[in-house]
Formats: sequence, C-alpha cells, structure tokens
Amino acid sequence: MIESPMFTLNVHIPSSDLAKHVAALRELVPATVHITAAPDDPQPADCHILVHGSVKPEWLEASPNLRAVIVPYAGISPEMQNLLQQHPQITLHNLHYNDVATAEFALALLFSAAKFVPPLDKLLRQGDWRQRYTGAPSILLSGKRVLILGYGAIGRQIAPVCQAMGMQVTGVRRHEPAQAVEKGVAVYSVAHLHELLPAADVLICVLPETPETVGLIGAAELAALPRGAIVVNVGRGPVIDEAAFYDALRSRHLAAAGIDVWYVYPNNEEERGHTLPSHFPFHELDNVVLSPHRGGWLEAAEERRLQELASLLTAAARGQPMPNQVDKVLGY
Repeated sequence: MIESPMFTLNVHIPSSDLAKHVAALRELVPATVHITAAPDDPQPADCHILVHGSVKPEWLEASPNLRAVIVPYAGISPEMQNLLQQHPQITLHNLHYNDVATAEFALALLFSAAKFVPPLDKLLRQGDWRQRYTGAPSILLSGKRVLILGYGAIGRQIAPVCQAMGMQVTGVRRHEPAQAVEKGVAVYSVAHLHELLPAADVLICVLPETPETVGLIGAAELAALPRGAIVVNVGRGPVIDEAAFYDALRSRHLAAAGIDVWYVYPNNEEERGHTLPSHFPFHELDNVVLSPHRGGWLEAAEERRLQELASLLTAAARGQPMPNQVDKVLGY
C-alpha cells in the first residue's frame, strides 16, 4: 500500500479552550503539520487552517494562503456563516465528537423536567418534605410519544433510550428520508412537522441555528402540541421563538421544559457571573430546568475531539479532502 505524500500544513488556534490542548494535538498529527496557538504564538502569515468557533474578519485577512476554517464543535453561528460566505476560497468544517454527550444531556433534561426535580431539590434543601405528601407533579414517560426534531447523529443516540422506556419515537429531518422507518423510528421530512406536532407528548429539539430553522417552532407550533407536553431544547435557542416559549410555559400549556441553549449569552468573562439567559424570566418558572449550554461538553470527550480534529488535519496534510465540510448557506 502506497501512502499519500505529506505536505507542510500550518495550523493556528486563536485563543480558546482548545489552545490549552495543543501539546496533545501535536502528538496526533504528522510532523508536517505545524500547529501554533495563542496566546504564546501569533498567527503566522502563511497559515493554511484556522481552528476556532468564532473567527474574526482580520484573522482571515491576515493569512492570504488560508484555505480552511475548522469549528471545533458541531454548531455554526450565523455570523460565521455570513463571514465565510464572503470568502469562497475558504472552506468551512466542523466536528461531531460530542453527539453522545449531547444526547445524554438531552435525556437528563427530559427526565428532570418530567419529574420536576429542581423544585423538589430546592425545597428539600430547606428541610421541606411536604411535596412528598401533597402529590407533587410527576409525568410518566412510558407510553408517551416523542418527536425528535433534527434526527441526525444526536437524535439517533436519544431514540433507543426512549424506546427502552416504552416510548414511541418519531424523527424529523430536513429532506424526505431514504427509508420511512429506521430501527423502529418513523422518520419524516420537516414538511410534515405540522401534522406531527399534535401527536407529540414530548418534543426534543436538536436543530442547528440556520436561516431555515430560526423561529421554526413559534406560537402556532407550540399551541399545536397537546396540552401538558414537554419540550427539551439542546440544539440552538432561536429555533424556538423566545416569547412564545415563555408564554407556553407560564400558561402551563406546556407542562415542563428542559433548556440548555438560550437567547442571551455573556459577552465577556466579567459578564459570566451575572447574565440571565433570556429577555423573559424563565428563571422564575418552576416548570423549567435551566442549563448554561453545557450539554455537549464533557472532559472525557476532549480526547475524542482532539482525535477527530487530528483526522481532519491529517487528511489535509495528505492532500485529501477534509471531512465534515459545512455548507456555508445551510449551516450544516
């Protein structure tokens, strides 16, 4: 077997959480892949690949030979899409290393919301046992109908756990599926969404934020869900209309929700200690489980992330097409 020749590849990692793992990443790539990382190293003028989730225009301009940007996780922001569309010579790629972690977190939010764990925990921390004796709310999930909106890698991890709990699972994808049923899961295109919502006791959203998905679930869609339904969002916040989501929970049309992705994020490190995640007071509702966009993060998954990133860089160094290319218009 003849191995592909190796080409010199200059990779730069601007300041990010990934920069601290650069030594481990260097061990996983060929010697012809030269990796620099902030804050120790400046971006080289002859950089070929940038690895960052939110590149700046000046970074793209600083390296005339730049040919690719790798986002070191799955989601692509609209800002990144718009910026990279202005640079057709630069391809955009991402990583899918955290599908299992995100699926597990979606299930954790589902169970916690259905059993109203946060208010029970809060009361017992105060020594209050009364909810044990006064019929605290709890939703039985067995036998319920689950609709997974965005039936991809994460959705396929969620489905079998729900099935094992005796739940009926339906998946929704962008296009008509090649087969109508996958391992007991009925799969439809998004064109059927409004037909499927009235039959969904649980809606789990795993969609990225794209021009097509922003506001996809609005007031009409939430109203179409049966009264007492549960919604879990581990995709992107703006996929579900913010005001409509809050109103549906406050009015108790939705029984509960588990939310890991939001509408307002801190702009800098100082704001991380005092930024509410929405323009509406979700934090005042006792039927919502709140999480600070941590669903896909797992320390144990860092090794998998580095390995997947190394495989992309190795392919590029061999002159092969890099996997996981993202359509800059669609966002995935």
